[in-house]
Amino acid sequence: MAQAAPRPGRMTRGDRTDRADRTPDVFSPRTHMIMTWSLTVLAGLVVGYWAAANRRSGGPITGWNLLFGFCTALAFVVLCVAVRIAASRMKRELHAITWAVFLGGTFGFVYAQTDKTALRSAVMAAAIGAVVFAVLFYRYYTHEDAEGHRVP
Repeated sequence: MAQAAPRPGRMTRGDRTDRADRTPDVFSPRTHMIMTWSLTVLAGLVVGYWAAANRRSGGPITGWNLLFGFCTALAFVVLCVAVRIAASRMKRELHAITWAVFLGGTFGFVYAQTDKTALRSAVMAAAIGAVVFAVLFYRYYTHEDAEGHRVP
C-alpha cells in the first residue's frame, strides 16, 4: 500500500500544535473592529426603533417619538460597549450574569413601553435574562479550560 511522504514545512499528525487546531482567521483586526461597531450600532437602532414603535402604539410618528428612539439607541450602544468591556474581564459565571442582566433589562425596558403592567414587564425581563444566562453560561463553560482560561 502506498503512502504519501510528509513534505517539508508541513506539520504531520504527531507534531500538531494548539495553533493547528484552530480555524484560520481570514479577516484583519480592523475588519473585526468595524463589524463589531457596526453590529452594535445596528442593534442599538433596532432596539431604539422597537421601543419607539411600542411607545406610540400605532399612532403617528412625532418628533418626540423619534428623539425617544434615538436616545434609546444611544443608551443601548453605550451600555453594550460598557458591558462588553467589563464582562470580558470576568469569570464565566459573572460574565454570563452580566450579559443576562443587560439583555433581560433591555427587553424589559422595551416591553415596558407597551400598555402592559410593570410586573409583567419585570417577569418577562427575568424570563429572558434566565434563558440568556443558561445559554451563555453553557457556552463559556464549554470554551474554557480547567483553570478558567478562554480557549479560542
